[in-house]
Amino acid sequence: MFSVPHMIVLFIVVLVVFGPHKLPELARGLGKLMAEFRKASTDFKLAFEEEMRNVERQTREAERKKQMDAAAASAAATTDSGTAVAVETTEASPAQLPETIEPVVAPVSEAVARGSGENGSTEHLDATEKKTSSGEELQDKALNEPLHEPVQDEGHGRPA
Repeated sequence: MFSVPHMIVLFIVVLVVFGPHKLPELARGLGKLMAEFRKASTDFKLAFEEEMRNVERQTREAERKKQMDAAAASAAATTDSGTAVAVETTEASPAQLPETIEPVVAPVSEAVARGSGENGSTEHLDATEKKTSSGEELQDKALNEPLHEPVQDEGHGRPA
């Protein structure tokens, strides 16, 4: 990158060559060009990474196929020599193969209340819903109740 004195000299040369009226237009064009370059480089990077994942996936599939063929060949060879050994080999070979397990995501149909009584019912929730008052009732109640004055602590020597 350029240092500060180099940037100042470069700015002065550009200002003299293009003039003050053309400079904002030139800066706008340069900004658009930089944005397009960044977008193209990001697209290239994403395409490259996707292609690398595809190559890795194909490699894993080829290895898995080789392992399955080898397991089938060993099972066929052991079948000729003894049937009991063949059963054990075919059962053990799938466990040796690495498998990817996809997580199962299912929506929850209802919410479950949790707390100290997790296994209890939700009757207390229904009871609080019935006790809820309307806005007007709450306003009347607030206006009719006396205000509670805070108790002042005289031991600390603070003025009231």
